[in-house]
Amino acid sequence: MLRNYLKTKRTTMPKATETVLEINLKALEHNYRYLKSKLKTSTKFMAVVKAFGYGSDAVEVSKKLVKLNVDYLAVAYVKEGVALREGGIKTPILVLHPQAVNFETLIEYELEPSLYSPKILNAFLQVAQKQNIAAYPIHIKFNTNLNRLGFGENDVNYIAQQIEQNTSVKVASIFSHLAASEDAKEKEFTTNQITVFEKIAKEMDEKLGYTPLKHILNTSGIINYPEAQYDIVRSGIGLSGFGNDAAIDQELHPVATLKTIISQLHKIAPNESVGYNRDFKSDGEKVTATLPLGHADGIRRQYGNNKIAVSVNGKKAPIIGNVCMDMIMIDVTGIDCKEGDEVIVFGKNPTAEEFAHAGNTISYELLTGISQRVKRVYTNA
Repeated sequence: MLRNYLKTKRTTMPKATETVLEINLKALEHNYRYLKSKLKTSTKFMAVVKAFGYGSDAVEVSKKLVKLNVDYLAVAYVKEGVALREGGIKTPILVLHPQAVNFETLIEYELEPSLYSPKILNAFLQVAQKQNIAAYPIHIKFNTNLNRLGFGENDVNYIAQQIEQNTSVKVASIFSHLAASEDAKEKEFTTNQITVFEKIAKEMDEKLGYTPLKHILNTSGIINYPEAQYDIVRSGIGLSGFGNDAAIDQELHPVATLKTIISQLHKIAPNESVGYNRDFKSDGEKVTATLPLGHADGIRRQYGNNKIAVSVNGKKAPIIGNVCMDMIMIDVTGIDCKEGDEVIVFGKNPTAEEFAHAGNTISYELLTGISQRVKRVYTNA
């Protein structure tokens, strides 16, 4: 009930009348087609829609991507995959970080696990055998020096032996993850990751006696290392409109725009303060506006005190004082505006990347941190 209340679909967007995160599905389509244009026609595409589809809505984003014929979807956890299945998504779904306690649910909803350690592999094999299933698709994750999750290079024989003895599963893909594909200074490191992965993949093919899909490229990898696209690539932040490179960002379209309104205007006299701890003190007569969103909505305290400006009727208005839990104050001195006017927190200007940079973080954290209490609205304009 709540989820339906927080979603609205429109083909064109009127001015905001409350705080909303506007999701532009046409921009999503543009980004998908742009990234696809960098690939061979035979290369498959896996859309990463974890964390509520990078802060938007995984079900709505996935439905759009399915219409665009995406080959695979990926989520972090089983419950995210369950939400997609219950939303009517039938496309194959890779679960990147499944927990053993959820394996029965994973199988029930026909999700595909990434298995990354002897313990997690054996746990899944036991569940699969117990359920008397055959050739269930699994994905084997290898660590090539990101040092987060994954089997080691020396585990190939062990993995092959375990799978050979168990007809309950079949390897659908072998994959790894790049650590610094966006950083030109780390090209040698990234190239070495790819080389190690190729060696592992060749050994796995030989040991298994068949050829699973291979994938290692993320969004930045698609742009910078197209020679390593193998059978399938993965993209999450790129679909949201960010390519970890200023030049590529110009080619992509931001999908999410955070909008709100002016709740109240105040005339501030010289030496008056604004907000908690009186961190802003006026150096003259000012006009301030209070906005109905705050750190409980995902705009953290680090964005206060003149770190970044929002857009009011096309004019920049800096955030002043400390960000409150449910409210933000901005300086609108000299801006022609009134209570109820729309305010663009981030979107095209500033972008989520620019906004995040002002708070010493990245667009991933900002986008995925927008609270679920913020209404999501959708446009194809």
